[in-house]
Amino acid sequence: MRPLRGSFWVLVLYDVAEQIQLDKLCNLIGVEPVKPQPSFKHPAPEYVRFERPPVVEFPEPIVTATGERFDAQIKYFDYGVFIVELKLQFEADWDELIRLSNRWILAPETERLTAELLRKRLPCAAEALIQPYESHLNEDYYIIQINEARNAQGQPMTAAAMLETRGGQVAQIVRGDSMPLSDAECREILQTSLSYYPTDLLVVGWVAALVYDTVAGAEPTIQLLEYANTQLLEFRHYDEVLTRVFEKVYDTLEHRGTLRRWKMASEAERLNTLRLDVMELAERTDNAIKFLSDMFYARAYKVAASRVGVTDYRNLVDEKLRTAGELYEFMTNEFHQARAFVLELMVVAILVIELIQLFWGHHG
Repeated sequence: MRPLRGSFWVLVLYDVAEQIQLDKLCNLIGVEPVKPQPSFKHPAPEYVRFERPPVVEFPEPIVTATGERFDAQIKYFDYGVFIVELKLQFEADWDELIRLSNRWILAPETERLTAELLRKRLPCAAEALIQPYESHLNEDYYIIQINEARNAQGQPMTAAAMLETRGGQVAQIVRGDSMPLSDAECREILQTSLSYYPTDLLVVGWVAALVYDTVAGAEPTIQLLEYANTQLLEFRHYDEVLTRVFEKVYDTLEHRGTLRRWKMASEAERLNTLRLDVMELAERTDNAIKFLSDMFYARAYKVAASRVGVTDYRNLVDEKLRTAGELYEFMTNEFHQARAFVLELMVVAILVIELIQLFWGHHG
């Protein structure tokens, strides 16, 4: 018997709209609303609460050109993100799992398959989309979920034993690399590994994560990894929106004159409206999941968010929001200066007219 059993997950995320009306979507695609609470293995209630749990649809399994059969599901989040998930069951030894990871991580075929599935399903959800986007940002992530791992004696492996005896191979699997990695690189990958019980393990990388746990026990961890990647996608979207707006604003400022300054009030108002919209959307994304009492899952989420890049993009967006606020104040001041200048011109013009009338009246 091969010592490893589990599932290889392909997650491809698409940002398709500003918002999805989930209640309406359920009616459109004919699925039941999801219960608001996922089930967790830890002996305490309600660790994580989704404010609006995603709607889940189960299309037919997908078969690749080389014969692999992936189970498929689509998750729809209310803040406008689709996740197309493909899952491949495996039984393997460590070398085979390394080859499997290397084969599918960043494989063009999986992106093509998920894009095709999105193309077919998106029209069915169209009426539930608020402000759909013409182009779709996407992000991919991979999860290697091992629900059974045995040592050379056929006994279940502990997390500590897996890191000690198979740490280099775990690092290769998370990176999708076919070649052994250096000791320094392995330490960098494994330094944030987490365990709650002796027989579970989470190792998060920027493109993939390894989850060693039972199927039920791995479910909340996989949900946290999904959620972290949806946040990454949303903040990438906000970053691009603000970048495009800044380009227009800077172009306006470079060519400003008195008349352009006079128009800055409306442009400043549009900038501020967008700034407030992005702040509201970011807050809604942040509040989509609530950590209530479980410190392990809160810590796991922080590690995942940092590893996949959420923290970096969030900092970029926060910095651009501060810049947008400063630009708004600057443009407002420019408008007030232009208005004061025009008012001063009007006063001077009135005085000149009065002097002319006085002069001609005196000579008349």
